[in-house]
Amino acid sequence: MFTTPQEAEQAFYDALSQADLTLMMSVWADDEDVVCIHPGGMRTVGHGAMHTAWQQIFATGPVHIKPLRPMIITSVMTSVHVLIEHIQISTAQGQRSTHCYVTNIFQKGRKGWKMVLHHASHAPGEAGLFDLQDHPDTLH
Repeated sequence: MFTTPQEAEQAFYDALSQADLTLMMSVWADDEDVVCIHPGGMRTVGHGAMHTAWQQIFATGPVHIKPLRPMIITSVMTSVHVLIEHIQISTAQGQRSTHCYVTNIFQKGRKGWKMVLHHASHAPGEAGLFDLQDHPDTLH
């Protein structure tokens, strides 16, 4: 059980880096109202569809993503995290990197904090370097 939304988010990125389907599914709310949208992809809705989608993604191995510059807005039952992901991709030509803008939303329930939405979209290549406005890392 994740006692904070930050703990749940860390488990999400740990699951990606380890291609750990069990850990990934423990992050998501066991609900049909969960949504995941990957850059350029269709939206995945529902816990069963989420399981199938992550299983396919992890079939190719770990996903190397570093979360950067989180802006966090938390209320009693909901936490919204807006951040930049730095993604490392192995290609036939070697290592490449890209950035995505991401929104992760977590809700607090009987089983602690769980992810209900992950939405990632392509960001400009400079996003990781220059999208660093002066703001606190946590907003309340």
